[in-house]
Amino acid sequence: MERCQWVTDQARYIAYHDEEWGRPTRDDRELFELLCLEGAQAGLSWWNILKRRDAYREAFDQFDPAKIRQYDEAKIEQLLANEGIIRNRLKIESVIKNAKAYERVTERCGSFSAYIWQFVENEPIQNAWEHPEEVPATTELSTRMSKQMKKDGFSFVGPTICYAYMQSAGLVNDHLTRCWCYEPVKALSE
Repeated sequence: MERCQWVTDQARYIAYHDEEWGRPTRDDRELFELLCLEGAQAGLSWWNILKRRDAYREAFDQFDPAKIRQYDEAKIEQLLANEGIIRNRLKIESVIKNAKAYERVTERCGSFSAYIWQFVENEPIQNAWEHPEEVPATTELSTRMSKQMKKDGFSFVGPTICYAYMQSAGLVNDHLTRCWCYEPVKALSE
């Protein structure tokens, strides 16, 4: 079975690629978790985050925005001492800031999913990349998304992070056309 070139031989990475990456999700909590984890990845490899995902879920109350909005300095210090996650104050504070922005946009849009999916007019973009070097790191759309999300109070949402987020949440199908997941993921939006 051929997979996208970025997949390693790690079982967890293979499972993530085969079962999650690029598959459209409209679940508010999953979308929020992905946004926070993509922000945590900034400057690191996705593997560094994926292998810590369970620890992140435990540390951040399963990415429940209502709980995270209440975090205080004592909780931040506790998170900074947690060896299971990336202990970067700015990234930790970003999750709290994003939980507060999440509340505002869900009040305005009805759900976080509605807010996120508006950027692609509620339909996944179907790319048809044949080679890994064709896949962009940013697009005009991810730049627009980044600007709007920053305006709405989110942080760690630069154009590159937004594009990686769009890929992981299935707003775009960036599986290579020769990857076995390409057609099944494409079929999910037909």
